[in-house]
Parts: sequence; structure tokens; C-alpha cells
Amino acid sequence: MKEFKDFIMEYRGAIIGIIIAIIILATKLYTVIIGILVIIAGAFLGNYVQKNKDTVKEKLNKFIDKM
Repeated sequence: MKEFKDFIMEYRGAIIGIIIAIIILATKLYTVIIGILVIIAGAFLGNYVQKNKDTVKEKLNKFIDKM
């Protein structure tokens, strides 16, 4: 019994993570989470492009010229 308790204490975080992952998969919340992540990534990308317009234009022109 002590070995089992030590196992639980050592891997407590992983066990909690597995339980949360099972709940997310069972309720299909992962689609909402992926949508939120895509929105956040788009916001960061838009902010980067807005602050670095000139460098983005140069990189795009170089990329288009290579093609």
C-alpha cells in the first residue's frame, strides 16, 4: 500500500493532467480550446505585422521573388 501511495504522490500532476484531458475529450471542449488558440495566434500575428510593416514587406517580396 505504501508503494502505491508513493506512486500517487510522485505522479500526482500527471494523473490530474490525464483526468483533465479525458474530461476535455469527453465533452468535446477541445474544439473550443483550439478555436481560442487560433484567435490568440491571429492577434499576435496581426500585432507583429502592424509593428513591423517594413520588414514583413521585405520578407514577403523576397519570398515571392524566390517563387
